[in-house]
Amino acid sequence: RADVRAVVPGARSVIVTGTVYNTDRPYSSEETRPDVALISRYAWGDDYHDVLKTRLEGLLAWMRVESSEPFEARAYVDTGPVQERVYAQYAGLGWIGKNTCLINPELGSWLFLSEIICTLPLEPDTEGLERCGTCTRCLEACPTGALVEPGVLDATRCLSYLTIEIKGAIPARDRTGLGTHVYGCDICQDVCPYNQPAPQSEDAAWQPRPGLDSPKLGDLWRRPDAELGTLLRGSAMTRAKLTGLRRNLAVAVGNSGDPDASAALAERRPDRPSADDEMVQEHVHWALHAGQKAKIEGQGL
Repeated sequence: RADVRAVVPGARSVIVTGTVYNTDRPYSSEETRPDVALISRYAWGDDYHDVLKTRLEGLLAWMRVESSEPFEARAYVDTGPVQERVYAQYAGLGWIGKNTCLINPELGSWLFLSEIICTLPLEPDTEGLERCGTCTRCLEACPTGALVEPGVLDATRCLSYLTIEIKGAIPARDRTGLGTHVYGCDICQDVCPYNQPAPQSEDAAWQPRPGLDSPKLGDLWRRPDAELGTLLRGSAMTRAKLTGLRRNLAVAVGNSGDPDASAALAERRPDRPSADDEMVQEHVHWALHAGQKAKIEGQGL
């Protein structure tokens, strides 16, 4: 991952792009309604992997037309063997912040990164300089303490890992920390001073889909599998699969204490087979019993 010549022999340059995906919707940390499902901003619209790969290929085609010499190149969007944040800092797009995100001093951290590795000998830009200073807002705000020290993330405690990467059961000890997050987490970016405020994009690809714009927990759970699959088609949220999303929703409902969402969990319907998955049902049981108990105890009742 450190040597791009392993993927493009003879590579001389790495072109890094940063695409703003922030929209005009409030930050998740500003949401006060307990019955709203929190979804990471990057997943509200179309899958950035597909959108940006197409755009990078277009840029690469233009480069081949304009270049005075032939060259080899490969494009990557958060999937290849590339340390993209490191190269983004080398390319002058910003610096790797204490929250481990790439932060641009003008654009903030709501950026999709993508790269073109090529054999062209391009003039390098000036490396980005660290500007976090003494600020520790992200470390203090992390709900699970996943940012164990500046720039160091314990991925196993991160809500993004817990709601997306884990394919089985979420450890019981970590469930209350999820709050009402059902896919990813933005808190360490929400509180960053460089995102107060941050530029917004009007790109249609990143705007929230109607069903993912501050959806209620109960409404999301009640959607039949076919309808939920259609809503998520072409979205980054397909990574969690329907059973993963149902699992996350169950935990979020348990943490919310919302009676309507709890009633939805108790329903069994044939058009929601993913909800009947054994692993999902274990989380439903937790939500309707242990989760509610933990919430009450946390409130000192």
